[in-house]
Amino acid sequence: MALSYEDVRNLPLPDLSLRLLQSLGAEPNFNNLIQGFRQRGGYGDPGPADLAELLCRLSDAWAWLEAHALIGPSAKNPPGEWQRVTSAGAEVLNDPAAVAKVWAAGRLAGDLHPALASARSNFALGDYETASFAAMKAVEVEVRRVAGLPNELLGVALMRKAFSPKDGLLRDPEAEGGEQQATADLFAGAIGAYKNPASHRTVQFDDPMEAAEVIQLADLLLRIVERAENRLRA
Repeated sequence: MALSYEDVRNLPLPDLSLRLLQSLGAEPNFNNLIQGFRQRGGYGDPGPADLAELLCRLSDAWAWLEAHALIGPSAKNPPGEWQRVTSAGAEVLNDPAAVAKVWAAGRLAGDLHPALASARSNFALGDYETASFAAMKAVEVEVRRVAGLPNELLGVALMRKAFSPKDGLLRDPEAEGGEQQATADLFAGAIGAYKNPASHRTVQFDDPMEAAEVIQLADLLLRIVERAENRLRA
């Protein structure tokens, strides 16, 4: 599928990048791509007036594919500029639904709370159910540790105790009562809905985007716990 000038000019970068992936052979070469696009009109044709900008957009799209591990260095020609379509790239080409993994992984590309290392690893392996469970388990462990509550206190009950507007050790004493209750509800709801995936089949744990969002929610909750711990230490 050849890229048109209009594709390169107008498509959003992720869409352009995926369209570029579809146009590449098994062993793409960046220089060949640029030279072929530059000379596509034939000898003596200078191309469109914005050709330089279009070539820069192609370069951006190539970089996007590399950054998302959809293309990578060729094992056949490692010193050269030849690349290959990676296994992840081939999966996207063969199954359009697989691109959801690319978008979902992008959600987790930045820094996450250190307690989410296990969740992130399971997500990368494609085990989204375990990743979601591990993320919320990390929240439970951190809440129990910072609040100094016993191991026998679990799940929703633990969250209600730790963030109780009445006497919860992790409540924000400077927040008004309604906000304190909302925070307790947030933690209790998240743990109740996502900590035990096996008993909550309304959650689509085969959906990488939803799993990524569960991990992001856990990251937010862990940062709230971290702020509470800093208050206690002050």
